[in-house]
Amino acid sequence: MPKDTPSLKPLALEIVLVLLERERHGYSIARAIEQRRNGVRIEAGSLYRTLRTMLRDGLIDESDQRPDPELDDERRRYFKVTAAGRDAATATARRLGTLVDKARELDLLKGESNR
Repeated sequence: MPKDTPSLKPLALEIVLVLLERERHGYSIARAIEQRRNGVRIEAGSLYRTLRTMLRDGLIDESDQRPDPELDDERRRYFKVTAAGRDAATATARRLGTLVDKARELDLLKGESNR
């Protein structure tokens, strides 16, 4: 992986993680992240601003895939992760993993299980 691969901000990383599970529209992305956060809500403005930035930076792209029209609203925009988005998420996860390892080494996570 190139050294110039960008590191993702927390919300962008969360978006990539849920999009790696499957392609989704904005509201579905928000619900999946909120569920992962145990109900902590995402501001719609932050979500859509981040999606626009990620589209501009080539980290995600609009998907042509649509679910059954009976189950969907044609106005929804679906998103998918690009190769650049996956690379950035991988680099970010590695960087964060190194930080968590250091925190464990310094006993900052006492009582936490090693996952």
